[in-house]
Amino acid sequence: MNRQLVVALLAFATVFAGVPAPAAAAVGQAAPHQTATCTFPVTVTDATGTDVTIAEDPERVVTTNPSAAQTMWELGARDEVVGVSQYATYLDGAAEKGNVSGSGGLNVEAVIGLEPDLVLVPNSSYNAEPDRIEQLRSADISVVVFESGKSLDAVADKTERVGRMTGNCEAGVERAAEMRESIRHMRQALDGAERPVGLNSFFGYSSGSGTFISDIMTTAGLRNGAAEANLTGFAQINEELVVEMNPEYIVVPDHAPVPSSPAYNSTTAMQEGNVIVIEAHKLQQPAPRAIEASEVILEAVHPDAYERYRQLETESATESDSTATATTTVADATATAATATDATEATATAESSESTTESDAPGFGAVVGLAAVGAVALLARRR
Repeated sequence: MNRQLVVALLAFATVFAGVPAPAAAAVGQAAPHQTATCTFPVTVTDATGTDVTIAEDPERVVTTNPSAAQTMWELGARDEVVGVSQYATYLDGAAEKGNVSGSGGLNVEAVIGLEPDLVLVPNSSYNAEPDRIEQLRSADISVVVFESGKSLDAVADKTERVGRMTGNCEAGVERAAEMRESIRHMRQALDGAERPVGLNSFFGYSSGSGTFISDIMTTAGLRNGAAEANLTGFAQINEELVVEMNPEYIVVPDHAPVPSSPAYNSTTAMQEGNVIVIEAHKLQQPAPRAIEASEVILEAVHPDAYERYRQLETESATESDSTATATTTVADATATAATATDATEATATAESSESTTESDAPGFGAVVGLAAVGAVALLARRR
């Protein structure tokens, strides 16, 4: 083999075989893909202040509320779920799971009969029936109660934590990161936009400040009229306030009727047909699909910003694909260089005295450096 080719291949191998992960990421100007690994046992402090130890990766999970079930589905972990509430049957395959809902609320016997390793309880369920949760804990079942989500960011955090506790760390990190990226893109797309007043309405109630539905609306470019009227949490709203507020948009879940009364009919929203009906499992559940509710509102209220948002999402996805490709290219280059090193080992050994002399010759280090710079530049251009 040509001695110069041997030297070039060895230099190429030296450049890439010894590059640590952070330096390799610099080729594409992006961090490498991070893999999250779960370890057990793990102890968490839940919303009740209880320290819950999960000894092993749970294989049987019960969700007592549809938001917890949706989160598991979004993590790709539906096969681990053995029990759901009756309100989670909209999820594909949920009807095949055990039903843990009873006529008076959570069916403790049904949960125990499913022999779960872990039970996920949103705060709303716990507040309604704390005695039943304590019965499950008395049966030596690991039960984790989640706090009430008050924002989309809190929903993303919860998604990541559910992934951690159920042994789906990587999926949890990835899905939460996707949510946070979408939130950031919406805010970026709406920069400088005027925000009309919106009102969430369902069965005479509305979502005031401190609710994730309020954040769904404001993230999508609305002002929450109920919050501005000093309503907090999920509260009843009187029609005098509706008239005074005069919302330009009304947001309704698809399982509730569109409000119809002289007060509502007098609003700009009703007169201009600005009623946004959204699937309840996206609008009413603090789970990953809540992002899609914001997308629906954004498209209806700010169509130009929505197009910008979709563009940002596409660019981000393309950049992620490019980063993955660049990382793969570096890995492939390392493997190729290693193979080349093996293939030339015999030649390099046979010509050891000449190769050593050539390596020690003045200027050899500069040649290797130029080869390295050239190789890195080539990869950067290809990205």
